[in-house]
Amino acid sequence: MKNLVLMLALLCSGSAFAQLANDNTLSVKVDGKEYKTAPRRIRVGSVWYVTANALKPDKSLRFWFVNVNRTEMPEVGTYLVVNEGYGNKKEVEALVAEGKYKGVAYVKYVEETRAPRMEYHVGRSRRDGGTIEVTAVSADAIEGKFNATLDGSHYKEKATATVFGGVGRIVNKMEDKAVTGATGYESDIDPEGRGYKRTDQKDEIVLKDGVFKLNLKKSDEK
Repeated sequence: MKNLVLMLALLCSGSAFAQLANDNTLSVKVDGKEYKTAPRRIRVGSVWYVTANALKPDKSLRFWFVNVNRTEMPEVGTYLVVNEGYGNKKEVEALVAEGKYKGVAYVKYVEETRAPRMEYHVGRSRRDGGTIEVTAVSADAIEGKFNATLDGSHYKEKATATVFGGVGRIVNKMEDKAVTGATGYESDIDPEGRGYKRTDQKDEIVLKDGVFKLNLKKSDEK
């Protein structure tokens, strides 16, 4: 599959890192640095999430919506950013009953800090960690804006993974980079469960002045 994507990218653009175009937009300041890319949505049944990826360095920003009715499309309104351990039906219903929020959202940000995918900086949403405001929803598009502060952690590739993975592991990393660059979809841009260890270093990742627009076309789904 990866080889097929690589071949298509080369045929379409002459470059293994040229992302297939779409009309989606996302921009946000990550710790004060502007990040712009063309996001996609990944859909599994009635559940979908936004994934916004880029290269040099590898970056991946993802967020999910959860509302009381568990419907596929979020409603216009504000969603509270929370940690992944929060969000059972009773908790969300109680929050929505207060009248301020339509539901909750989860956010995760991953950035490669040493190439090729040797070290990562990862941010996970925290309880009361910000908001995502959905400003417009139609059959064709969804628009919104967001601000969030994430709990940051750092990962390093395990020595055993580097040694025993050898050249094959490096080749797989470069193939994953090419898939992300060609399609816009994430391809293993996440250290968890892939031969990395979490260090003791902790910090924050601040997402500020974020805006996004997704055109909801069948061709943009995965």
